[in-house]
Amino acid sequence: MNRKAFEELLVGFSLLYEQTRQSQPRQRAVGGGRKARLLSSQEKLFFILFYFKCYPTFDLAGIIFDLHRSQAHEWMHRLQPILAETLGKKMVLPERKLDSIEAFLERFPEVKRVMMGGTERPIQRPQDPEAQKANYSGRKKRHTRKHLAAVDERKRVLVLSRAREGKLHDKRFQDEDDLVGAIPDEIPIEADLGFLGLQKEYVNIHLPHRKPKGAELSSEQKGENRALSQSRVVCENAFAGVKRYNAVSAIYRNRKVGFDDHLMLTAAGLWNFYLIAA
Repeated sequence: MNRKAFEELLVGFSLLYEQTRQSQPRQRAVGGGRKARLLSSQEKLFFILFYFKCYPTFDLAGIIFDLHRSQAHEWMHRLQPILAETLGKKMVLPERKLDSIEAFLERFPEVKRVMMGGTERPIQRPQDPEAQKANYSGRKKRHTRKHLAAVDERKRVLVLSRAREGKLHDKRFQDEDDLVGAIPDEIPIEADLGFLGLQKEYVNIHLPHRKPKGAELSSEQKGENRALSQSRVVCENAFAGVKRYNAVSAIYRNRKVGFDDHLMLTAAGLWNFYLIAA
């Protein structure tokens, strides 16, 4: 994020932070307690952006910003919702789910093509045996959490599902969350073979040809698969862009239940904001 983009984000962030601060009663008199380290809105915004980019432990963040580790923890959880709300007001946060075709057209009138895909992020091995089984991804050979996303031709994340267990198959995930149902038939949706069977339910689904058992694909089919792969690589590029933020690519170690979902949504919003600012 360049300085111009930072300053643009800072305006809305500062306003929302002041509104949040004024709505909370003071717990001590003005001037009481330890001298503040994150004095200005610029420092607070830099702190939370640094956390997303580098994903330091709270011990390390405390050393860098001259805070106690508990204060680093408190500031991160205090500032993350404000950053997410700021991105939401700038209309760059992905939608969680669109209820109708009309809602999709109103929110994304310029979109001509959509790519669907799933992405996973590693987590620490759960202690509970049932959680271990649910979150073990056979594809990644490790414990993960998974998201589905719809991406447009400009690499913007349009719709992002909530985090689910890594074991869940992409097609079943889509059936349960239905990210596709609100996309108009006129807009082609490109996906991989993880969504095999979806083309029987929607007319605008484009999938690669599957290799027949005991046979080979024709040269024409291979060419079509290659063209589709080159077209839908935009989806993988978008995931790579979101995962520039270590907070959603490194092994998840926060203890707050469901916080991995908040991190992913905010990181996707930061990526969408970067696309506009760049």
